[in-house]
Amino acid sequence: MEINAHTLPNGLRLVHSFDASTQMVCLNTLFKVGSRNESPNHTGFAHLFEHLMFGGSVHIPNFDVPLQNACGENNAYTTNDFTNYYTIIPRQNVETAFWLESDRMLSLAFTPQSLEVQRKVVMEEFKLNYINQPYGDISHLLAALCYKQHPYRWPTIGLHLSHIADATMTEVKDFFHTYYHPANVILAITGNITWDDALRLTSKWYGSIPSQPQPLIDIVPEPPQQRQRRRTVHRPVPNPVLVMAFHLPPRMHPDFPACDMISDVLANGRSARFWRRLVEGKRMFLSLDAYVSGRIDSGQLIIEGIPAEGVDMHEAESAVWAELDLLRRECIPDEELQKLKNKYEASAAMQCTDYTQRAERLAYFEMLGDANLIHDDVPTYCSITAEQLRRVSRRILTRKNSSILYYLIK
Repeated sequence: MEINAHTLPNGLRLVHSFDASTQMVCLNTLFKVGSRNESPNHTGFAHLFEHLMFGGSVHIPNFDVPLQNACGENNAYTTNDFTNYYTIIPRQNVETAFWLESDRMLSLAFTPQSLEVQRKVVMEEFKLNYINQPYGDISHLLAALCYKQHPYRWPTIGLHLSHIADATMTEVKDFFHTYYHPANVILAITGNITWDDALRLTSKWYGSIPSQPQPLIDIVPEPPQQRQRRRTVHRPVPNPVLVMAFHLPPRMHPDFPACDMISDVLANGRSARFWRRLVEGKRMFLSLDAYVSGRIDSGQLIIEGIPAEGVDMHEAESAVWAELDLLRRECIPDEELQKLKNKYEASAAMQCTDYTQRAERLAYFEMLGDANLIHDDVPTYCSITAEQLRRVSRRILTRKNSSILYYLIK
């Protein structure tokens, strides 16, 4: 895959990859702002802006109408570390996407009506998914249990509903001007558009947008966890849930790929250890999953399981620890290791084949330091050894590094 890159004088970073197999183009705009950049007293702002950015600009009152007229589509999502917007459009109409995306960066319409509409949308989402939905508060409980200093201690939706309810226009504008400008943006363009056209249109539509100084990032690092943390809650839910979380090194640490593979050893499909041994084998769980949160700073390896009927929660936890201790003691067999590498390589190839996923990945790796890191991803993963997995397991999967949540039936 050939990757082109250029930084405009105002600081906007452009990455590009041509794909002749499609007649579409994807503009993926990554703003380097997520919930980690929020104040503890003003959380949920990055997610609020995910919605506000679709509220229209000074020159374009309705973002969606001209895009739909040009046969395009769009969406966005917010993470702890960044906010990502993507627009997909036929190559013949690609300049419409440049016009729309650049104008809302230049002149977002801060109207009281737009703020109130999006405020209500976000508040309803908070209530629906995190307050009124069964298991909805797990993310809040787990974040507070795992983090005591770092802003990862609240989820992207925010810490309290009142932080969005009480947000003022001045606070919203300040947040926008701090983070939503060219020097804090990575624009990844993929699909059927040449490098020359991508560079020309980016310069035309974004080049004159004034930038701001790069925001100062003064984030308190999370101190190493020295002892196990536990919490038990009771909720009106149909099944109890066991959640176990372990601190990981930052995303760019050399051991992070091994941490990711450890989660695959445990729970990547029905041939993985959790399913074979604890779900189908001993029938101790109805479901049991493991995954990593690949955050810029120290993330988590998270295990979530629903114990089978009649299985005590302590017994279920002990069964999981037995599997984790086995990873700490013994190297996994070569055949099992190679199977995981094959699955990862196939998945990565599929992601790069899809031009929209390629745009997201290019923007993400550029945020980490260089879009060309995408070329090192599979080779790095495939170079992991069984001994490396055991070494990292011994470091990560310890009692003192664990946070345990019992989510029981009320």
